[in-house]
Amino acid sequence: MVNKATFQLAFLTPKYWPSWLSIFLLYTLSWLPQSWQLALGRALGRLVHRFVKKRRKIAEVNIALCYPELTEAERAELVLKNMENTGMAIFESAMAWWWPAWRVKRVMGSITGLEHVDQANKDGKGVLLLVPHILHLEMASRIMGLERQGVAFYRPHNNALMDYFTAKGRLRSNEYLVGKRDVKSLLKALKDKKFCYYLPDQDYGRNRSVFAPFFAVKEAATTTGTLLFANSRHCRTLSIMTRRDEQGKYHLAVQPPLENFPSGDDVHDVTQVNQRMEQAINNAPEQYMWLHRRFKTRPDEHAPSYYR
Repeated sequence: MVNKATFQLAFLTPKYWPSWLSIFLLYTLSWLPQSWQLALGRALGRLVHRFVKKRRKIAEVNIALCYPELTEAERAELVLKNMENTGMAIFESAMAWWWPAWRVKRVMGSITGLEHVDQANKDGKGVLLLVPHILHLEMASRIMGLERQGVAFYRPHNNALMDYFTAKGRLRSNEYLVGKRDVKSLLKALKDKKFCYYLPDQDYGRNRSVFAPFFAVKEAATTTGTLLFANSRHCRTLSIMTRRDEQGKYHLAVQPPLENFPSGDDVHDVTQVNQRMEQAINNAPEQYMWLHRRFKTRPDEHAPSYYR
């Protein structure tokens, strides 16, 4: 469990000077008007689209698999917008980590559905909030933290200095963080009626996964880790939809509890989870992290990769 980010004197050694330079630059830019930062992010994303062809290819494959009904031109436009939003996400992380609360409140749009969280607590349960990998996740979490402090899974950064700033930034909106594999701590948080984030939409391999529909892909590897927590008698499972509008305002909508969940049928249950993720992604598809190889694990181990 992480409830405090600890500064180390080792961070001042030459090893971390390049990281300090990047952090100083990003921190300085974070004080620009939000519209300027989003414009810079959009330009950065266009550079990613043009020059980072490997990542662009992954997004192209994912979008083609999920939205086969789109024309080639429509898919190309969605990929470009997604790359722009990828660039914006870097600046949005800086806003989330360093902006004071008064400035965050300026970009708050609407927050609805908190009554579902309050009802779960009244019923003596913690909340497992299913969240897709939206590109503005850091900012959405910071905004939600002004209303409800959360508990989130946390994977340490390989760079210790970046790990310090990441943890420090995320603790502005979360009560504490738990390790990626720290199942016991998250179960305890649910027992203590905490508001817990869980991201179930990526491909984590065959271990603890089943194949279920996700968009137009009939058999997508989907984690059953969600069910491990949802099966707790202390848990109520909700989901959330978020988007950033054209004026730079963020809108968060907590959805009602999943019905008859979990039912005991793993494929049926994770299909429900995937449907909630689809609903949230379709709310703003250009703002989703399509850069992840979502369909890297196929039912047939010998089938060729979609990402070749």
